[in-house]
Amino acid sequence: MSASRRPATDPASPSSGAGKARVLKKYPNRRLYDTQTSSYITLADVKQMVLEGESFEVRDAKSGDDLTRSILLQIILEEEAGGMPMFSAQMLAQIIRFYGHTLQGMMGSYLEKNLQAFVDMQKQFADPAAMMDPKAFTPEAWAQFMSPQAPMMQGLMGNYLDQSKQLMSQVQEQMQKQAASFFPHLKPGEGDDKQG
Repeated sequence: MSASRRPATDPASPSSGAGKARVLKKYPNRRLYDTQTSSYITLADVKQMVLEGESFEVRDAKSGDDLTRSILLQIILEEEAGGMPMFSAQMLAQIIRFYGHTLQGMMGSYLEKNLQAFVDMQKQFADPAAMMDPKAFTPEAWAQFMSPQAPMMQGLMGNYLDQSKQLMSQVQEQMQKQAASFFPHLKPGEGDDKQG
């Protein structure tokens, strides 16, 4: 139970240092209750809180377990089902394959850091005044901004992806070296199905 009780400084709280997180309670009837406004809210309301950068956490009303990630995944699922999906079936399958794999923890951190790098890059290209108001920076505004920037952005993203690929190769090499130091009696290729 303690593993599910994460602090409010998780994905739903980008402004975690700016005071106490807003608490939403989820009841067995699947309804969400906002303790700040003393009213029931919908997933659309929670999505709006995310878009506005509001700090919040979702707790099970009965057990107190942290359900924030579950609710955020529900919002992503709804977004993927309607409109333009962000994740291809191939990408989702690759992510699923990392569950239970020894690199699962590293993959989560890798994806998080890459997404943060992308957000930082997006901020560099955006008008600083527009970034002050998250509501003004819509996907349409981003698309309009990016249309004349497409060739430059493709080159930038290509370089970024190449660097990311090199980083993964370096991590893999480092892990192989560490494995070799833990198991010095094994040499590459040994342990394969070579039975005499």
